[in-house]
Amino acid sequence: MSACLFCQIVNRTIQATIVHENEHVLAFQDIHPQAPVHVLVIPKHHVASVQELERGDVGLVGHLLQACVKLAKEKGISESGYRIVTNSGPHAGQTVFHLHFHLLGGRPMTWPPG
Repeated sequence: MSACLFCQIVNRTIQATIVHENEHVLAFQDIHPQAPVHVLVIPKHHVASVQELERGDVGLVGHLLQACVKLAKEKGISESGYRIVTNSGPHAGQTVFHLHFHLLGGRPMTWPPG
């Protein structure tokens, strides 16, 4: 989807500070961080939201979560704790309709989150 902001980051038509990439996943710094560590982890192919995942995407979700765990270790937040968040739909706060996980850490998190 050429109009999708995150697809444009995957295709390198929009710049981002990329912190991890493999054949399935791209991760980059959030431009409006909500914590000292705030990384967005996305699939390289377009999926609009978690709601749009299909049975065949089970492996993709594993790749996304493995990338989150790897980045938490690299960013030094795996021992103190971190949060992985995904939003599905406008009422949940999703503003970019390309599946993405927010990896947040580096400070205490509160509950409820929003």
